[in-house]
Amino acid sequence: MHKKGVTCLTGLLLSENLGIFASTSSDSTIILWEIVIPIDINDECKVSCLESLPVGLKPVVALSLAELPGEKENLVLATGGLDNKIHLYCGVSKGKFVHACELKTHTDWIRSLDFSLPVCLDGGQNGIFLVSSSQDKTIRIWKLALRSSSTYPDLPYRKEDIGLTSFIEGPLFVAGHMSYQVSLESLLVGHEDWVYSVKWHPPLFTHSNEVEFHQPLSLLSASMDKTMMIWRPEKTTGIWVNMVTVGELSHSALGFYGGHWAPDGASILAHGYGGSFHFWKNVGLDSENWKPCKVPSGHFAPVCDVAWSISGDYILSVSHDQTARIFSPWRDEVCLATRAPWHEIARPQVHGHDINCVAMIKGTGNYKFVSGAEEKVVRVFEAPLSFLKTLSHAVLHKSGFDDLHDVQILGANMSALGLSQKPIYVHASSEVSHRVKDEVLDSLEIIPDAMPVVLNQPPVEDQLVWHTLWPESHKLYGHGNELFSLCCDHEGKLVASSCKAQSVAVAEIWLWEVGSWKVVGRLQSHSLTVTKLEFSHDDNFLLAVSRDRQFSVFAIKKYGDEVSHQLITKQEAHKRIIWTCSWNPFCHQFATGSRDKTIKIWAVDHSTSSVKQISSFPAFKDSVTALSWLGLDRSSNTGILAVGMDDGLIELWTVSGGINLSSPFIASVSFRFDPYLSHVSTVHRLAWSSNNAGDWKTVKLASCGGDNCVRVFEVRVS
Repeated sequence: MHKKGVTCLTGLLLSENLGIFASTSSDSTIILWEIVIPIDINDECKVSCLESLPVGLKPVVALSLAELPGEKENLVLATGGLDNKIHLYCGVSKGKFVHACELKTHTDWIRSLDFSLPVCLDGGQNGIFLVSSSQDKTIRIWKLALRSSSTYPDLPYRKEDIGLTSFIEGPLFVAGHMSYQVSLESLLVGHEDWVYSVKWHPPLFTHSNEVEFHQPLSLLSASMDKTMMIWRPEKTTGIWVNMVTVGELSHSALGFYGGHWAPDGASILAHGYGGSFHFWKNVGLDSENWKPCKVPSGHFAPVCDVAWSISGDYILSVSHDQTARIFSPWRDEVCLATRAPWHEIARPQVHGHDINCVAMIKGTGNYKFVSGAEEKVVRVFEAPLSFLKTLSHAVLHKSGFDDLHDVQILGANMSALGLSQKPIYVHASSEVSHRVKDEVLDSLEIIPDAMPVVLNQPPVEDQLVWHTLWPESHKLYGHGNELFSLCCDHEGKLVASSCKAQSVAVAEIWLWEVGSWKVVGRLQSHSLTVTKLEFSHDDNFLLAVSRDRQFSVFAIKKYGDEVSHQLITKQEAHKRIIWTCSWNPFCHQFATGSRDKTIKIWAVDHSTSSVKQISSFPAFKDSVTALSWLGLDRSSNTGILAVGMDDGLIELWTVSGGINLSSPFIASVSFRFDPYLSHVSTVHRLAWSSNNAGDWKTVKLASCGGDNCVRVFEVRVS
């Protein structure tokens, strides 16, 4: 029925199987619907349109439906939007809604409306409350009460004693045979920014039985100032006041877009920019004590790359949401016998550009990684002491790096523009904490100082954003365009990088020496963007595939501090863009995957220093966008090739042979992932865990995709 995007929905259950709901859209209409809910499992749910209400030129963004007290068949619909007014419509369950009145007190857009259940008012009569929130930073509570039958219809009813809690009378309206008085019950001022959401406490059962409900007089508001507040009337005066405030008042980051009560009211949930969740639970016994709790988290834009740590304890992913995130299973004594739940344990990079690629620095020593974003700089990060100790808690002191005494950096601070992360040294951390405590928060525009601490439980969102950053140790300049691909050799000596390109000069591959971070090679071969780089497992060769439909193989030789490189071959391998490649861990075979829906297997011929094709897979249903080769048995050259496609599906192929003429290369599909387990958009990267602790019966496969998801699969090899 709507011609544009639906902006709001509200519903009301009238009986066990009958409901009514309203929807509004950018097309400036409100549509009322009837829904008949099936009682029997074989019945169908029936939805029918009751009527359409035009709302003028300014769209509606907030709706709420309720039953009016007095006559149960009378319904009221409250609407609010860009005209700064609240409009009330009256009707019955079959529609026929007419405009009853409008309330004009807010000075900016209405963002949220919510009706309460009927409440017993002074004098014993029932009424309902309507709460509204706006971009004018205020909340208003409206009372809708039955008009007293003892007063004359032509004289307005006035309350004799005027006090702080006396209401300001508004308009009268008639619904059916009843008349109702609207009055302003209270004006709530406390938020420092737009109030996006306001909700009544969910109804609770009465103590006597579990049939009747009552409405607790309690409100939850969520604001762009990054706080949520719980409001209640004082017992003595009846004045509505802020009883609880959670969150951190801040203008340095976008705040909350909405808040929600748990059904029992014992916990509250807020959602922020990018869908991040913030959860608090009331753990107090005699008095309220709201504590933040861990909730699931993840990327909110396409995830472009994923890499395993050297030890296999965690995975690092980067995304167009401009963050790098670390996920790890968090083990404790309770879950030692079962599979440990995975959590986001750190957010090492929060950047000002979309991040396209990442590579873990392999070899010995502290954890390091390099990342490339939609800028011309490669950035190098090193794990701080706070992360290393937190990781020890997560993996129960089985971390791959134990020499913590050499690490003198505790954490990192975010710069004002969000482009660089400066280190916080161990001896300086106490000075930072004292300074933060002593400063008066008179300016909300500053970036807060990070206070990195060792975490003994998974961090919550606010800790992840500010206090788990890694310091940036180096910036590598040289590329002429945005970074596109990165890889590191297996010794941890070299990093190769490429950027977006449309010419031979810009498409060159840069080699960087780990440690000194000086340029040791500039490899020219391709004319368009190099889409994927990978070193062979003995680090003798570097493979590059490109948008120009060709692949290149370079011989890499190291003599002490000197590095030499030579182009061995360059071939046009596919009919369309080559998106991905992967080396065989046991020999110099490699696979290439392309937009032409094919995978080809190639082998380096050492006698002639050339590359020849030894096999080709049957055509796939969609473009091949990700490959990862896992070795299982060196003697028979057996392994598993994981294949990711443009439609989000993942397949596992068993591959073997091809070392000599007597053993031809054999490939067969061994497993196709269920579509519900796979991605729903392009698979950007696949990566097998590098460390399986000598157990090849169970291995882990990480994947990331354009559906904003990072997935970790456990594969049992028979």
